[in-house]
Amino acid sequence: MTTGLPSLIAIRAFEAAARLGGFAPAARELQTTAAAVSYHVRQLETQMGVDLFHRHAQRVELTNAGEMLAADALAAFTTLRAGFARAIEADQTQLHVTALPTLGTAWLAPRLGRFRALHPELRVELDLSPDARDLAGGGYDVAIRNGHGSWPGLRAAPLFPSVFTPLCAPGLVEAVRGLDDPDGPLRVPLLGRPDWWEIWYRDTGHPTGPSPDRFGTTFSAEYLDIAAAIAGHGVAIGSPILFAADIAAGRLVRVHPHAATDGRAFWLVYPAARQLSAKIVAFRNWITAEVSGAEA
Repeated sequence: MTTGLPSLIAIRAFEAAARLGGFAPAARELQTTAAAVSYHVRQLETQMGVDLFHRHAQRVELTNAGEMLAADALAAFTTLRAGFARAIEADQTQLHVTALPTLGTAWLAPRLGRFRALHPELRVELDLSPDARDLAGGGYDVAIRNGHGSWPGLRAAPLFPSVFTPLCAPGLVEAVRGLDDPDGPLRVPLLGRPDWWEIWYRDTGHPTGPSPDRFGTTFSAEYLDIAAAIAGHGVAIGSPILFAADIAAGRLVRVHPHAATDGRAFWLVYPAARQLSAKIVAFRNWITAEVSGAEA
C-alpha cells in the first residue's frame, strides 16, 4: 500500500462511478468508455491495496472501504466544482483593459462610464502602459494597441487611424500663422514627436522637417504635449481624434486642415481563444460603436 496521492484520473473515475452508481454512467459523463473507467478504478485499487467495488455480472456496488472513500471523494469534488464555478463567475464580472497612455487618458477613460452604464455587472480595471502587455498570461482581457493589426495569437478589430495635425490653444492662433513653412518665422516652440512633424511637413509639400532648435520641452507622451499646448506653451502635433473633446470645447484649435498619418492605426486586440467570451464581446461591440463616427 502506498501513502502517496493516487492518479487524479483514477480518483475522478472512482468519484464519478461512486456518485452515479456504475461504470457505464460514469463513462458517459467523462466521455470515455466503461472499460476505461473500470481500468482506472482497478489501478486505484491496486495502488491502495483495497477493493473499492464488488463487481457483479450486471452491476457494481461499493465495498465498505469504497463507501468511506466515496464520501470524502464526493465532498472534495463538490468543493472543487464550487470553486471552479466561483472562479468563472468572478472572471466574468471583471474586465481588465490595457491601453496606451495617451489613448487611455484622453479618449478611453472619459468614455468608460458609458460602458459601465450599459454593463453594470462588469467591474472594469484600466491599465495604461506604453509597452504591449502580454494578453496570453491571463492578466488582461483586451488591449488597445497601435500598429498594423497583426499580432500572433490575437484577434484585432480596427478602431481608427493614427493621424496627427498641429494643435494649439486659441490664444496662440495668430502666433502660429507662419507654421506652414518649416523655415519661416515662428513665435512659439513646436511640441511633440519630430518624426510626426517631418511627416506632416512632407505631406504639405516640404521635403524636410523643422530644425531641432524650433522645439520646446520634450515630453514622454502625446497627452503631455497636448497639455502643454492647452496651457499655451507651444503648438503640438497630435491626434484630432483622441483630442476631439478638447477641440469641441475650445481648449484646442486645429491650425491646419491637413492631418498626416504614419500608416498605423489603433486596434482592439484580444486572445483568439477567448473571442467568444461574453465580456470581451460586450466591450468589443461597445467600443466599435463609440468610434464609428470618429473622423480625422
